[in-house]
Amino acid sequence: MQEFEDAELLEKFAQEATRHYAFNLIIRKYQERLYWHVRKLVVDHDDANDLLQDIFVKVWKALPGFRQDAQLYTWMYRIATNECLSFLRKKNRRFFLPFQDAERELSQRLTNDPLFTGDQLQLKLQQAILTLPPRQRIVFNLKYFDGKKYEEMAEILDMSVGGLKATYHIAAKKIEKIL
Repeated sequence: MQEFEDAELLEKFAQEATRHYAFNLIIRKYQERLYWHVRKLVVDHDDANDLLQDIFVKVWKALPGFRQDAQLYTWMYRIATNECLSFLRKKNRRFFLPFQDAERELSQRLTNDPLFTGDQLQLKLQQAILTLPPRQRIVFNLKYFDGKKYEEMAEILDMSVGGLKATYHIAAKKIEKIL
């Protein structure tokens, strides 16, 4: 199947006759990458799938107003990140969980997840990452696993490059201490 450039997809989306087709192509192009970004943050497969659907609904609704100031994927990544943060905040409030209890619950889910195929060291790393506050976890995942540059992360998270470097450094030190 031919993969279209973002500009072509946006052009097709702008036309009423090809809007649905273009959106299906956008989903196919970015679904897996967004899923793994979401999954690293919320841990649970079912939660990640539910959130991904919500994210694509938001993208569908907001895409007509997309100004193309950023790359399409960066813009969608930002929507996904904000949805994950909202989800984690709601989850903590809904169950009246302090952050540490939510971290323990996510860690337990990870341990019992049949889809987790990592070894003990990878499990320990993931559990250490879960001890980080959500914003630090996001910054760490974007830099360590996704290899994002600070400038790209700044666009996604609407933070300064200096703030991101400091956040990543603090997160890495916390994880290093745990490991």
